[in-house]
Amino acid sequence: MKRIALFLATNFAVLLVLGLVTSILGIDPRSQSGLLIMALILGFGGSTISLLLSKTMAKRSMGVRIINQPSNRDEAWLVDTVRQFAEKSGIGMPEVGIYDGPANAFATGAFKNSALVAVSTGLLQSMTHEEVEAVIGHEVAHVANGDMVTMTLIQGVMNTFVIYISRVIGAVVDSFLNRNSNSQGGYGIGYYATVFIMDALLGFLAAIIVAWFSRHREFRADAGAAELMGQSQSMQKALARLGGLNTEDLPKNLASMGIAGGIGKLFSTHPPIEQRIAALQQLQVR
Repeated sequence: MKRIALFLATNFAVLLVLGLVTSILGIDPRSQSGLLIMALILGFGGSTISLLLSKTMAKRSMGVRIINQPSNRDEAWLVDTVRQFAEKSGIGMPEVGIYDGPANAFATGAFKNSALVAVSTGLLQSMTHEEVEAVIGHEVAHVANGDMVTMTLIQGVMNTFVIYISRVIGAVVDSFLNRNSNSQGGYGIGYYATVFIMDALLGFLAAIIVAWFSRHREFRADAGAAELMGQSQSMQKALARLGGLNTEDLPKNLASMGIAGGIGKLFSTHPPIEQRIAALQQLQVR
């Protein structure tokens, strides 16, 4: 419940700030150019701010404990494994953290050289070191591939598309409904009703497209883990283990960066584990 409240509060604050920005800049959304500028500000502004706040939000919403100084052998091994993979990938050392929860892991952060890689206590308790190492390789590959920025750009494009198109259609519908009216300026109920409906419909379409890109990235991250380890068998074992475990869905803003995703097809951020294992079996690791 705390995670949901924090997520909603953050998004409301972002929208409020962006709304004030468009108002201060004097952007008139009733003109085509003004509407496009507003859509770009709201579309990319929201996703960009979310990206910049991603590490802070992840730490708070998931209760991540950052390992600044390893307190036991397992923590020292975890930090050392992340360091080795980061060096192989040519990125800066990410922060390493642990959080309480069922088997899962995620990576987040706005920049490759200052990311966060976190694993759950459930993952550490239910997997062998070899399997956890593969999962860490997967998350480091997400960072090295710049997946956080890529997803932000895609989300920004989709947000802009939804905001702009829904309001253009709303204006057309409102103009048609009021063609015989003498009202001057402003939009009627037809505009707001249409925008509400189109936001929902186009939002579903945008979510499907974003999820498709997210699934594509998972195959790349799996392959990246195999490359880092010099073989794909460990990643296959880790995925097979995840397939038999009770994994917890991550918050929406972290779901696409986790190792395990939901079961839904069109809206799932992760491909079926069977497909991921099959792809690894066909992979030729150099």
